[in-house]
Amino acid sequence: MKKLFLFLLATSLSVATFAQTKWTVDPMHSFVNFSVKHSGISFVDGSFKKFDGEIVASNADLTDAKINFTADVASINTSVDMRDNHLKSDDFFNAEKYPKMTFVSTSFKKVKGNNYVLNGKLTIRDVTKDVTFAVVYGGTAKDQQGNTKAGFLATAKINRLDYNIKYDPTGAGIAKDVNITLNLQFAQAK
Repeated sequence: MKKLFLFLLATSLSVATFAQTKWTVDPMHSFVNFSVKHSGISFVDGSFKKFDGEIVASNADLTDAKINFTADVASINTSVDMRDNHLKSDDFFNAEKYPKMTFVSTSFKKVKGNNYVLNGKLTIRDVTKDVTFAVVYGGTAKDQQGNTKAGFLATAKINRLDYNIKYDPTGAGIAKDVNITLNLQFAQAK
């Protein structure tokens, strides 16, 4: 009887140890923003209003996290309709042909404290490139309904020309580098 109890205890501990936790993005408390230099003197800020993402991890510190994220290109918003429509055209994203941008992680490594490095594959249009995000993990908290939430700030810089976005290839009017800032909150699946 004692051996059976120990076997059941060991089995339940090993299952708990390898249990995966799934987190889904909370769009009401998340923001997908970008900024690009304009005319060499100022910046244009924008965002994507429709997006989705998930994290699956077994480790409490998320170092084994698998992260997937998509953004709906047609949801781009720079607060100027004419510019937004141009960004949706083939000069930039070609939202009709390539409706989604995707990110799939390849690693999520803890650097120190709450600082992480997130590596993955970013696909814009028909091009997939390696990209690295600096991530600050804000921690977890319970909301008023008792749901566990986790917060992250992730930043990266990409060259838009790497993704077949060829409008203004000199970068004189619209800079080549685009700064990406993601303020994301995820809800733990129950």
